[in-house]
Amino acid sequence: MTIVLALLTSALWGFADFGAGLLSRRMASARVVVLSQAAAALVLAVVVAATGAYDEAGPRLWFAVGAGIVGPVALLCFYEALARGPMGVVSPLASAGVIIPVTVGLAVHGDRPGLLQYAGILVAVVGIALAGGPRLGGAAVHRSTLLLTLGAALGFGTVFALIAEASTNVTGLFLALFVQRVVNVGSGGALLLLTERRGRARAAAGPPHGTAEEPPSNTPTANGASTRPAWARMPAKLVLALTVVGVADVAANGTYSTAARLGPVTVAAVLASLYPVVTALAAHGILKERLQAAQALGAGLALAGTVLLAAG
Repeated sequence: MTIVLALLTSALWGFADFGAGLLSRRMASARVVVLSQAAAALVLAVVVAATGAYDEAGPRLWFAVGAGIVGPVALLCFYEALARGPMGVVSPLASAGVIIPVTVGLAVHGDRPGLLQYAGILVAVVGIALAGGPRLGGAAVHRSTLLLTLGAALGFGTVFALIAEASTNVTGLFLALFVQRVVNVGSGGALLLLTERRGRARAAAGPPHGTAEEPPSNTPTANGASTRPAWARMPAKLVLALTVVGVADVAANGTYSTAARLGPVTVAAVLASLYPVVTALAAHGILKERLQAAQALGAGLALAGTVLLAAG
C-alpha cells in the first residue's frame, strides 16, 4: 500500500506542479501560492467540519505549523523557477530535497530497506537527477533559476519530513493538512504583501527614462469608473485552475503522509519524489518541451528504481 500511495503522490504533485508552472506564467508566483492554498484551505475546512477532525488537536500539529511556514517559501521559489526555466529541468532538480526525509527515515525511524530497495533508491535518485538534462551548464537555465530551485528542494524536503510527523490517523491528517494550509496562507500572504509593496515602490519611483508609464490597475478610468484590482477580475476558469492546483497539492500531502506512516519513510519519500517525471512528461506532451537524451534516460532509471523498490 505504501508503494501505491507514494506513486499516487508523485502523480498528484507532478500535475499540480505543471498547472502551477503554467499559472505562474500568467500571474505573480506569490499570488499563485496564496490563492491556490486559500482554495485548498476552504475545501479542507469543510472536510474537517464534516469529519469532526478538530477533536484530534494535539502537540503533533506543531509539525503542521512548521510545514505551513516553510511550504510557501518553497512553493514561491519553485513556481518562480518553473515560470523562468524549462519545467523539464526545474522540476527534477527540485526533487533533490528527498535526501532530507530519507535521512530522517534512516536516522530517526530506523528504516532498514532491503538490498533491492537500497538499489532502487540509488537508481531512482540518479534517474531523478539525470532527468534534469544536460543543459545545466548552458545558457538555457539561468543561475538565479538554479538558486531558486535549490531553495525549493530544501524546503520541499523539510515539508516532507514535517508532514509525515503531523498525524497518526486519517482524521488527524485532515486537521493537520488544514492547519498547514491556514499557516500557508498566512505566511504566503505576508510574502505576497512584501513583494507587491516592493512592486508599488518601484512603480512610484517612475519608469526608466524614455519609457511610458502605464496607469495603476485601481486608478479611475477615463469615464471616472474605478478599475477593480486584478484578483477581483479573474475569470472563473482561472479560479477553477487555482483550486485544482491547491486541492491536488493537499491530496498529495495526504497520500504521502499516509504512505510514510504505513511503510518505510525512505521508500515513500523516494517514490513520491518521482513527480518530476510526471511534470516533465506533461511539459513534453502539452507544451512540446523537447526532452534531451539524458532526461529520457533519467525517466527510465527513475521507473527502474520504482520497480526495484516494489520488488524489495
